[in-house]
Amino acid sequence: MPNPSEPAPSRRTVLVTGSALGGTLLTTGLTTTQASPTDRAEAAAGHPAEHLTGQHADPWRTVLDDADPVWQRMPTTWYEGPFLGNGFLGSGIYAEPGATTTAVRFNVQHSEVQDHRPEFGSLFGLARLPIGYFTLEPVGAITGLDWRLSLHDAELTGTLTTEKGSLALRALVHNDRSVLAVEVTPSAGERDFRWVFHPADAISPRAAFKPLPDGYQGNPPAEVADHDGVTAAVQPLLSGGQHVTAWREQTKGRTRTLYAHVAHSYPRSTALNRALKTVRTTARLPYSALASDHRAWWHAYYRKSFLSLPDARLQRFYWIQLYKTASAARRDAPVMATSGPWLEPTPWPNTWWNLNAQLEYWLIHGSNHLELDAITRALSEFRDNLAKEVAQPYRGDSLGIPRTTDPHLVNGAAGTLTGYGVGIPGQDPPTPEVGDLTWALHNVWLSYRHTMDKSILRDVLFPLLRKAINYYLHFLEPGPDGKLHLPATFSPEYGGNSRDCNYDLMLLTWGCHTLLESAELLGIQDPLVPRWREVLAKRAPYPTDANGFMIGADIPFAKSHRHYSHLLAVYPLYEVTGRTPDEHALIERSLAHWVGFEGALQGYTFTGAASMSALLGKGEDALNYLGELMTRFIQPNTMYKESGPVIETPLSAAQSLHDMVCQSWGGVIRVFPALPAAWADLAVHDFRTQGAFLLSARRQSGTTRWVRLVSEAGAACVVRHGLTGPIDVRDGHGRTLRHSDAGDGTIHIALRKGESALITVRGDRPDLTLTPVRPNEDAPRWGLPLAT
Repeated sequence: MPNPSEPAPSRRTVLVTGSALGGTLLTTGLTTTQASPTDRAEAAAGHPAEHLTGQHADPWRTVLDDADPVWQRMPTTWYEGPFLGNGFLGSGIYAEPGATTTAVRFNVQHSEVQDHRPEFGSLFGLARLPIGYFTLEPVGAITGLDWRLSLHDAELTGTLTTEKGSLALRALVHNDRSVLAVEVTPSAGERDFRWVFHPADAISPRAAFKPLPDGYQGNPPAEVADHDGVTAAVQPLLSGGQHVTAWREQTKGRTRTLYAHVAHSYPRSTALNRALKTVRTTARLPYSALASDHRAWWHAYYRKSFLSLPDARLQRFYWIQLYKTASAARRDAPVMATSGPWLEPTPWPNTWWNLNAQLEYWLIHGSNHLELDAITRALSEFRDNLAKEVAQPYRGDSLGIPRTTDPHLVNGAAGTLTGYGVGIPGQDPPTPEVGDLTWALHNVWLSYRHTMDKSILRDVLFPLLRKAINYYLHFLEPGPDGKLHLPATFSPEYGGNSRDCNYDLMLLTWGCHTLLESAELLGIQDPLVPRWREVLAKRAPYPTDANGFMIGADIPFAKSHRHYSHLLAVYPLYEVTGRTPDEHALIERSLAHWVGFEGALQGYTFTGAASMSALLGKGEDALNYLGELMTRFIQPNTMYKESGPVIETPLSAAQSLHDMVCQSWGGVIRVFPALPAAWADLAVHDFRTQGAFLLSARRQSGTTRWVRLVSEAGAACVVRHGLTGPIDVRDGHGRTLRHSDAGDGTIHIALRKGESALITVRGDRPDLTLTPVRPNEDAPRWGLPLAT
């Protein structure tokens, strides 16, 4: 790996030239409020959108501006600095290590850039490859900075102060063009600042942490050359193909703007021409023009949902996660690797499927951002590769996904150094970790349930889940007790193989339930229906002991363990939900025992514990677990690390907030099911639930004032509304809607597709204006503000 503290340009360092002239720093004004889906539905029913969103302050702009991270101290690592991205190109920004007063690094990484040597496995031969970085090098030593990351505009703005003057900058990674654009306006003393590009060694980042496989070597150095005014660093790959970083600096007055783009091609070497063309085309546009359509996409993105709660620190954290998710994920982008598009030194340079990928995408459902669903797209597009990942005898009717893959869901050569493949129950090696595909398909099921789009069910979920469960069916065996048992499999990360492993039994159970339900919905007379029913009737019970759920029949839960692989039936599968006092006690006992072992607990331990507490209606516990997460693990810019950068935990914390605000498992929409007492006021708008409903609701002074649901699919509407006393239910025209009382504060409402229902206390006419709630107390901003 290159030495990041190298004080002078090496042979692989390239100077970016350009004249230093002047200009002004532009700012963006307020944008016009756009109607959300609920607004449009209510407007069509005779209620103008401004009644819902307010006629004065823009609520989205209010919460986003409040959530902007700021930097008044120099960030020195990726975990501290601003970050930009569009699902493909990513840039993390922080001081150049070893040169904190003389240079600022703008990383250039790309989620599609990888090696293509499957003989060395997913962790080396198919690993993501580092690309390089630019350094912004002022004339004088850096003495201060004042930066702000505008979430609303997805743009970094601010000033860098030096001993010689100042540099005003604006930076973005363009939403559509995948171009890093950085506009710098220097003062007179800084007119000779420079940009320098540093190509990285194209070798798997895992090489810095683990032994190399026999025969593995890094790729040759990048070749840098000028191409008629555009400079390009061409990285040839030993496998064939290339990735290319191309850039140009444009000058207008005193302002200089850097435009940089990355392209990847395999097996052909076509990336160079594409990169050059993109830079030439984009560099014709002034920064302000480039920013205009970029901002338009982001403004529309945020308006798909709204959440405001009185905890200022958590509310800001939540909106940063929505920014982070859209910076790291798009439907047509690779499924997020462990660090998203911002590749840093890591032992995990690819996509992980035994927890990471699942947690990364949960928040897209409630926040109404299915346009980011890369998991459903990738599993469908590369399903043929999933057959190749199981052992040869099972490829005719089974599918599996390895613990790690590249973006095409390929693991390559499997081994302890190169990446574990799909194991075989009862055999080791390879490690028999076999449930990861079924768990990934639970994410696809969530996408179906939140949209009720039967094409997801018919074309993706059912055919893939059928073959994932088929793999289990090859190994289920009847025991002396008459039950069906699984041979030894591996519960992710705990260590050791166990018969009747809860991780697999729980996924098998959910899978059979879901296949039966799907077959009925699709009208499919599948010959395996009797077998799925038999599994549900006869499968071995989940192994438990006095402490709750065990790892499996052979292994009790007896040591500190970060993963909740043995608790999936509780969360996120919601197969065990506390329906009876005994079941409730089992969940409580298992949760307490799991988190009671200190030592190996990590950030996502506390997000899982928060969501399980929310399931039990324990809002105070959920908030406490999130507090532990924030205190122990979340970094200044809301990123997260263990022994390397991993992105799933903060994103799953946003889902834990969702679980406190709304749950919709089991066909019932639960409004505000697990709020702590301190959250006496809360507003949610266009929160997407299972059944394809858009939920809006308001809580004031500890009381739920109103709940509104818009039906997108005409599914059965069952809602536990949380209002006290007799209620009114009215449609979008104010007319009374028929409903039936199911008890326990739950009602059934007959809603057709496109219809809405407003639930209030009888006789109440609450204000439906969408406004942020006031924070209980102030809190420091994220980033690195000056100490208060």
